[in-house]
Amino acid sequence: MNIHSVKAFSDNYIWIIQEGTEAVVVDPGESRQVLDYLDENNLHLKAILLTHNHDDHIGGVEEILKKYPMIPIYGPKETESVANHLVEEGDTVHLLDQTFDVLKTGGHTQGHISFLTKEALFCGDSLFSAGCGRVFTRDYQAQYDALQKFKQLDDEVQVYAAHEYTQTNLRFAHSIEPSDPFISKALTEVDELRKKGKSTLPTTIGKEKKINLFLQADDLEGFVKLRKARDVF
Repeated sequence: MNIHSVKAFSDNYIWIIQEGTEAVVVDPGESRQVLDYLDENNLHLKAILLTHNHDDHIGGVEEILKKYPMIPIYGPKETESVANHLVEEGDTVHLLDQTFDVLKTGGHTQGHISFLTKEALFCGDSLFSAGCGRVFTRDYQAQYDALQKFKQLDDEVQVYAAHEYTQTNLRFAHSIEPSDPFISKALTEVDELRKKGKSTLPTTIGKEKKINLFLQADDLEGFVKLRKARDVF
């Protein structure tokens, strides 16, 4: 299984999972980049996976369907305007010889889900490198619970988040924990990557346990305090 990204908007990543000549697309907020990538690499689209209903994650679906009208689209109930296979926690999706487990990871939106294989996590806006999504629902408990699920995953799991927020997240973390060696080292490395226009993703669960203050929060109260501070950073 090979995983590639195409850029969308100012900082979105649309993930394309490839096995041989077949592909699955995750959260296509735009269509042109996806269709161009599939054509240029002679890939046949087998399915679309959606994590939540924000337009920068589903906005390209309708145009993609014009070329691939019969493909299955898996997503939570909140994506039912475009998804034709609604899934929820505990469900599994079998694609490209992989099993994708569905995790409920609410908070950013009420119905947000993530897709997990043995080696990769597609977490939309529920987890970022050194950060997590804004809690638009105000349901901080749901977002905190999602983070606890992520903490239980194997350290080797690759994290494919949907936005290039790592640099700002690490600057925030450094402002909170200026003497933390892991955060300082990660910020230096990310600054160099961004100077070169390179992506900071994927990250890993193991790395995030060291640099992600939201994952490290001991309780809900501590998480809420951090999230509100990040909102105005």
